[in-house]
Amino acid sequence: MDCLKLAIQEVENLNSDERFLVKDLFKGYEWNRLAIGDRRSLGALFLHEVKYGELKERIQVGIKSSANQQQYIKK
Repeated sequence: MDCLKLAIQEVENLNSDERFLVKDLFKGYEWNRLAIGDRRSLGALFLHEVKYGELKERIQVGIKSSANQQQYIKK
């Protein structure tokens, strides 16, 4: 999924200890153009990358927001 690659690349622009949601890695209109199912799939793929993939050493899983969105913290 190209969106996953874009999200992973955008992580480099974050500061250490910065909290974020996956949707924060996209411009508003880019995120809004994604279908709801694609957003959910992207969220699941991103979480998998954080837990088991190339982001494991750079990103920490945070708590879920009140809207049940997974938060992350850049190490």
